[in-house]
Amino acid sequence: MPVIRSLIYYPIFYGISTVLVIASALASFVSRAVLRRVVRAWTDWHRWCVTHLLGIEVRIEGEIPQEPVLLAIKHESFFEAIDAPTLLDFPSVFAKRELFAIPGWGRAARVYGLTPVSRDAGARALRHMLAAARKRLAEGRPLVLFPEGTRVPHGSRPPLQAGFAGIYKLLGIPVVPVAVNSGPLYHRLWKRSGTVTYRFGETIPPGLPREEAERRVHAAINALND
Repeated sequence: MPVIRSLIYYPIFYGISTVLVIASALASFVSRAVLRRVVRAWTDWHRWCVTHLLGIEVRIEGEIPQEPVLLAIKHESFFEAIDAPTLLDFPSVFAKRELFAIPGWGRAARVYGLTPVSRDAGARALRHMLAAARKRLAEGRPLVLFPEGTRVPHGSRPPLQAGFAGIYKLLGIPVVPVAVNSGPLYHRLWKRSGTVTYRFGETIPPGLPREEAERRVHAAINALND
């Protein structure tokens, strides 16, 4: 069944996705509102395909924050990256600055309001990143960060990237850690049916010492690894 489900999923999901990605690039020349609707249509389409074609149920534990906060999310597969605009209300995801140079996609990312992260970690790049993040917060949007920096296998617990502590300290906003266990089902060629769970942890207030904030986030985002 995983093979059959996947062989149905890939052409149907990616076929429609191609149309919607092109529509996103075109919508970026119209307005952010139009682009937002197209992006949401794409991520809702992904959720529908995951649920009805792959047989994956999505379960949410805890409360999804309604105010602009920093969400630190475990990253095991592309599932949670694609699903973010369906899960959350118009989130701004921290994304590598290099992605903004991709023709078409880069313009759409800027218009949508993703937050660029530069690898050079220079003062100028940091100021630009913080300015973009604060602008998104002023718009009432949540920020999404994958604090481990990249996708990691289910069950692994790598330390948080150094950038998390800086963002937490300089933005001075609450953090909501989110565990997710998508890896065993989604991060594979032949995707499996089952349940992907998001577990929203307790809100971590701003102003904690770095070690305490990192310890609490690390424990919470790995809560589904057992």
